Amino acid sequence: MSVPTLAVFAALAVAMPWRTLAAQPDDGKVLLDLRIRNESADQDNLPKQANGLTVRTRLGYETSAWLGWRVLLEGESVVALDESYNSTRNHKTTYPIIGDPPTFEVNRAQVSWDDGPFGLVAGRQRLQFDNQRFIGNSGFRQNEQTFDAIATSYRIATAVSVTYAYIGKVHRTAGGSGPQGQWDSNSHLLRVQAKTAVGQLVGYGYLLDLPTAPTQSSETWGLRLAGSRHLSQAWVVDYVGEASRQTDYRSSPTNFDLGYAFASIGLRRDKSQVLLGYERLDGDGHRGFQTPLASFHPFEGWAGVFTTTPANGVQDLYVSASTSADTPLRRKVRLLVAGHDFESAKGAINYGRELDVQATMPITPHVEADLSAARFEGHQPAFPDRTRVWVTLEVHY
Repeated sequence: MSVPTLAVFAALAVAMPWRTLAAQPDDGKVLLDLRIRNESADQDNLPKQANGLTVRTRLGYETSAWLGWRVLLEGESVVALDESYNSTRNHKTTYPIIGDPPTFEVNRAQVSWDDGPFGLVAGRQRLQFDNQRFIGNSGFRQNEQTFDAIATSYRIATAVSVTYAYIGKVHRTAGGSGPQGQWDSNSHLLRVQAKTAVGQLVGYGYLLDLPTAPTQSSETWGLRLAGSRHLSQAWVVDYVGEASRQTDYRSSPTNFDLGYAFASIGLRRDKSQVLLGYERLDGDGHRGFQTPLASFHPFEGWAGVFTTTPANGVQDLYVSASTSADTPLRRKVRLLVAGHDFESAKGAINYGRELDVQATMPITPHVEADLSAARFEGHQPAFPDRTRVWVTLEVHY
């Protein structure tokens, strides 16, 4: 860790009310998250294999509530011990991209207020809506995505709530002050959630005006339903359905009208599940349905092929299975395997297939180890074969 990084974290540590915290441990909360990850990436159209060994440190403090008000301050540092990769900022374009550039920044700096049915958060903050397909923090990456925003929520009734957020700036995973690291924003997010007899129903409108990334400006309105049903005492079926429509908005330089559809059904027993899913992002031959503020890693395979939707759109038909198993270390390991088949939404072009595997094991309540891999086999020159492997150790309090 660099000397400036250590100095800032030391200053933050000195500023914390450690004596008060020791005397009254419930009065505030220290936030600590350390993640060490080695990511390797091999891509057929690039001459070099990438390897990134990075250490992400987050340290912060959230005060106790006073008349419903809280203050949270958190710093974040990403240090590359091996930077043999294209970070999108280091100009190493002969390597595959690993989106974890070295950074040091204020990750969150927010004031919040909670008064029963009404909630408010103002400042630099996380925003995570539903499954994060449209609005998320990209928490898989070392430098998470945060927002300079004002977010409000109001519970109209026990089963109905409304959320509104205004975003003034997007601090992206690329970090830094450049156009890829920060986006100016004049965006409005509206979400209405209701608990119904068949599941949680959400209606949403995401009006994204991004002047420094005008091609990502759009207006999206949609509906999402997620629920579950017991087939017996042991077996549960989970289901999700979602549809939305996206058109151009404000700073967008072009006109478009595109659709989105998602459906999944899963069968679950104890800690084991089999799931079948389908996702479609339309394309008109000039532009695909985009979700620029999403958490990308959980969707359309882990190899990161479709973080930008192709002009002809993309369809993802996938199946996954997960379970927990005992290990000789007397720890449960979580196992997951998923297979994807990709083709275009327009023209039925076969893009390729992908296999993802993961093993996650908690070592202590605060320490977790993870081994994951993704293999994409492309069927088009624009989508070359690629392999990625992650080895991760995370400590969090």
